[in-house]
Amino acid sequence: MQAKVKWVEDVMFVAESGSGHAIVLDGAIENGGRNKGMRPLELMALSVGSCSSYDVVTILKKARQKVTGCEVEVTAKRADAVPAVFENIHLHFQVSGENLKKDQVKRAISLSAEKYCSASIMLSNGGVVVTHDFTVIESSNKKN
Repeated sequence: MQAKVKWVEDVMFVAESGSGHAIVLDGAIENGGRNKGMRPLELMALSVGSCSSYDVVTILKKARQKVTGCEVEVTAKRADAVPAVFENIHLHFQVSGENLKKDQVKRAISLSAEKYCSASIMLSNGGVVVTHDFTVIESSNKKN
């Protein structure tokens, strides 16, 4: 995997992935930035949420579950010290679909957490407590 991060000005940077996608990172105004992009640790928290969501949807589809939506709310707490590392990250999944089996959703989340989500497992191995829970939302194709 290759990527590059280029300084723009003040504390603003543009990060570009090897696949050619770019994102702006910037600091808060009180830290010398202009608040024009994500903070680096916001991006890291989103990486955990998106990596795990990818796994959950993929696993549910392989289990022939009719998934119609998946959102994850990521809540992260950082240490009140320097470095302000993550102490814990909680992922709350809201998975919608037709006749979804709760045990399948639970299994998909567990597999992601324990086996597949590299971002989550890497942070867990570094001492971050990563927790998960979920809500299943029934959706239907019925039209009124």
